[in-house]
Amino acid sequence: MNEWPQGRSGDQSGNRYGRGSGSSEPEGARAMPHVRRDAGPGYGRNEPPLPSSLSPRRGGSVPPQQSQGYDDHYDSGYNTGQVYGGGGGGRGRGSDGYGDDGYARPRPRWGRRIKWTLITVVVVVLVASIGTYFWADGKLRREVDLSKVIERPQAGDGTNYLIVGTDSREGMTDDMKQKLHTGGPTDGGRTDSMLILHDGSNGPTLISLPRDSNVEIPSYVGSKSGKQYPARGRHTKLNATYAEDGPALLVRTIEYNTHLHIDHYVEIGFAGFANIVDALGGVEMDIPQAFKDKDSGADFKAGTQTLTGAQALAFVRTRHAFASQDLQRTKNQQKFLAAVAKQAATPGTLLNPFKFYPTLGAGLDTLKVDKDMSLWDLGQMFFAMKDVTGGNGKSMNMPISGSVGGNLVWDQAKLKQLVQQLNNDEPVTVSGN
Repeated sequence: MNEWPQGRSGDQSGNRYGRGSGSSEPEGARAMPHVRRDAGPGYGRNEPPLPSSLSPRRGGSVPPQQSQGYDDHYDSGYNTGQVYGGGGGGRGRGSDGYGDDGYARPRPRWGRRIKWTLITVVVVVLVASIGTYFWADGKLRREVDLSKVIERPQAGDGTNYLIVGTDSREGMTDDMKQKLHTGGPTDGGRTDSMLILHDGSNGPTLISLPRDSNVEIPSYVGSKSGKQYPARGRHTKLNATYAEDGPALLVRTIEYNTHLHIDHYVEIGFAGFANIVDALGGVEMDIPQAFKDKDSGADFKAGTQTLTGAQALAFVRTRHAFASQDLQRTKNQQKFLAAVAKQAATPGTLLNPFKFYPTLGAGLDTLKVDKDMSLWDLGQMFFAMKDVTGGNGKSMNMPISGSVGGNLVWDQAKLKQLVQQLNNDEPVTVSGN
């Protein structure tokens, strides 16, 4: 016969301690069994739950008579520190952080979820931005070599862009030519608009150069032949220089007659211009006075209206409908280009991939720039153009003093002052026509 106290291995009857008064050990000597925090209904047997006042997690104790019937489920792990697993799935968390089964539930790690969500968003944006950069950079047509321009004036402060709109029919079908009223092909191409955009610390300044401006053709090196042509004192319309030897001679002539250094060259043809407007879904314009022009196809009523690509092209090309002809046309061109830049920079365009990519692609497909121009430079030009209409810039025509042989003559005194202010990156005070 075993003497008390003994381990459970000495229980010959197969009954464990705590079964009742029939035990061979005194009642008071029995160790308090390990009781779960909750032995509620449905757990193992249909035993009644412990009163909440006696629950271990409430700081209560279990008297011997209450412990009978629970010891079958909980062995001597109470003394060994053994942790019993389990817990019903889907049970809620109490206000004290415990679930219905008495075990603590892990709190949601919201900080970690938010952190990984932000990281994912940043990665997606970076990948999209890098992909867009290389896609757009690959579409830029860097075809103009300004290194072939000779005897260039010294560069001043700020950046000067020469923006040229040509009557190039490149990429246009016969139906498009008829719809856009561009007429048949032209030999060598001509410029319909020329603007100098100065971007500096005092805000941008946009200056239109009338295509009928009277200029002197200086000595130059042929862009294709490489042959040097001497100066012959020959005067002609500014747009004729482009037809003679393309962008290089146009830049050389402008620099020679203004003494202003051109940093970058940007050119767009008829088709590209119309496609950009259509990709934007049209451009809203306020036309103060109705006008018609059979040559350009213009037929506009007065008031605010949204212009399609074909209508926009007619608007910026019209000159015969105005008394001042080319001077009024340059003002319309400035007004429209600023409206395009303003609309293209809205969140509705920049944040909408179904509008942003078609608009960017339409421009890049027909845009010609100099070999040193980057996407950053192009973006700077775009936002400087937008600032012209935002009240942070100025737009003007080249100052004119008269005409000779039907060509417009620049006011040399005002021109000298204008160029000095641009080179020194000073606020422009000179007024144009």
